[in-house]
Amino acid sequence: MARLPRLALAGHLHHLIHRGHNLQPIVVDDEDRKALLAALQDSAATHRVAIHAYVVMPNHLHLLATPSSDDGLSRMMQALGRRYVSAFNLRHGRLGTLWEGRFRAAPLEADSYLLAVMRSIELNPQRAGLSGDPGEFVWSSAAHHLGRRRDPLITDAPGFWALGNTPFERELAWRRWLEEGESETERQKLIDSALKGWPLGSARFLQTLGEISARPISPRPRGRPRKEKTPRTI
Repeated sequence: MARLPRLALAGHLHHLIHRGHNLQPIVVDDEDRKALLAALQDSAATHRVAIHAYVVMPNHLHLLATPSSDDGLSRMMQALGRRYVSAFNLRHGRLGTLWEGRFRAAPLEADSYLLAVMRSIELNPQRAGLSGDPGEFVWSSAAHHLGRRRDPLITDAPGFWALGNTPFERELAWRRWLEEGESETERQKLIDSALKGWPLGSARFLQTLGEISARPISPRPRGRPRKEKTPRTI
């Protein structure tokens, strides 16, 4: 089956996942992590992509982002790959690809999924046993949203600002969101959406995407189409 073109739309929220080849590490140490985030910050600024949340895991990268153009995500990730992979290979004396093919992404309806995906991204290190407190993990946006540091990579989305009228209110509300956690069913739904490229949102949102996109926005039912029954005549 032919691979569907990626669905990326200007002004819409997107959940991105970029994994290491054969799930191999994309970072070895903190110097790599710093280099990856520096390259991401430059690439996002150059191609006018707003980053709302991120986490650098040992073998994959999660992003929540809004591009200002339809090709903004692709251009940003291509620039990131050129700069970071070259530096990584040079530093570690290796050749060849680092990533598992192209990055995966899907559009999301911000009103319904912004906070859920932010939480899922920032809970990654805790879920993987890398940190007991999401805010203590240096290589994610959690500390920014919890008010522990200002992260220049992050552009706060309107939905996050709606959590409170003051920074303190927003930070407290976000702490509660993280502590509430997510179900495995919810987490898997978000992962599957990004990996398979199917958008998430209300029926009206999906209808709107269908009207402006040339590709399908939801998987077709499996199996052969049902035949209409011919009415019996007497």
